[in-house]
Amino acid sequence: MSDNGLSRRDFVRLAALGVGVAACPIGRAALAGEKDAKARAGLSDHEALAYTKLADKKVRCELCPRTCTVPDGARGYCGVRENQGGVYRSLVYAYPCSVHVDPIEKKPLFHFMPGSQAFSLATVGCNFECQFCQNWQISQARPEDAEGATYCPPAKIVELTKASKCEIIAYTYTEPTVFHEYVLDCARAGKEAGIRSVVISNGFINPEPLKNLCKVLAAYKVDLKGFTEQFYQKYTTGSLKPVLDTLELLKKLGMHSEVVNLLIPGLNDDPEQIKKMAGWVVQKLGPDVPMHFTRFHPSYKMTNLSPTPIPTIERARQMAVAEGVRYAYTGNVPGSEYENTFCHNCKKKIISRYGCETTAIHVKDGRCEYCSTAIPGVWK
Repeated sequence: MSDNGLSRRDFVRLAALGVGVAACPIGRAALAGEKDAKARAGLSDHEALAYTKLADKKVRCELCPRTCTVPDGARGYCGVRENQGGVYRSLVYAYPCSVHVDPIEKKPLFHFMPGSQAFSLATVGCNFECQFCQNWQISQARPEDAEGATYCPPAKIVELTKASKCEIIAYTYTEPTVFHEYVLDCARAGKEAGIRSVVISNGFINPEPLKNLCKVLAAYKVDLKGFTEQFYQKYTTGSLKPVLDTLELLKKLGMHSEVVNLLIPGLNDDPEQIKKMAGWVVQKLGPDVPMHFTRFHPSYKMTNLSPTPIPTIERARQMAVAEGVRYAYTGNVPGSEYENTFCHNCKKKIISRYGCETTAIHVKDGRCEYCSTAIPGVWK
């Protein structure tokens, strides 16, 4: 038995799959809750939100822009929402397959409670199929394949978050949109307990579900995977415009947001597209929205490509700054000067980082300690 309550066999199997095993005591024993027969079978029958019943027991899912029309007995594109006799159900509600305690910087959220730890979780499933996905073992899995998934209702998540001494719950690793109901209930329970929730997402969600969700969230990070429809359609099976719409709506709702762009050599690293992306962010979202340009590492269906050259990442960051982005960062480049935060007014270093570790903070009451300029973000 490992220290986190998993058997050695389970620990090795989950590690081999890339499925999360928490660094604190959050294993099968800790996650065990009250289980009925359905829970023991490993599939939830929780009724989904955001759908409309149609004729002949069909349903139309209205959670994401795919708006799948799903016949009786079938599932939507994400594979985790099923029509059962004209009632749409989430098969993954309260069944996280991956649980970690992570630094908030790993998400990455650099302007949200730096130095904090986030109780991080995911179920299987995604409404994209990115050919470069780093977590494809769980994002592209079906609920039946999630052998590590254990029943853990929202109240238990809150309990474990407190036990882990975390102030934040992060919904991450796969795509939180597809386990929307679970996110919503966990975030509500967390908010009542004084715990904040953040979503790490591809941004492919419809406006009404997003508005409802943002009522109980504190931050929303969006992966802006490229800046052309061609890239989205060819390499993610998604679409760019709904993601841009999400970012604009987040601004309108006053939600703290940060944008991440994973740069893949030869696919989405064209300088003109990077300039257009950064310019759009400044024009539509404002200069204070942090942008992260992160380094690609070969994975899933793109193991033939090389990692992104570090100069490409640094050049993208410089172009964003030239377009007016005040807080632009490099990612997956530990030791880079540009993973630190510099005051946009006095230019002094106000947050020092190495990888996912924050080593010094010179922001007090939301202001630069050197010149008292207000620094955008959530600091306490």
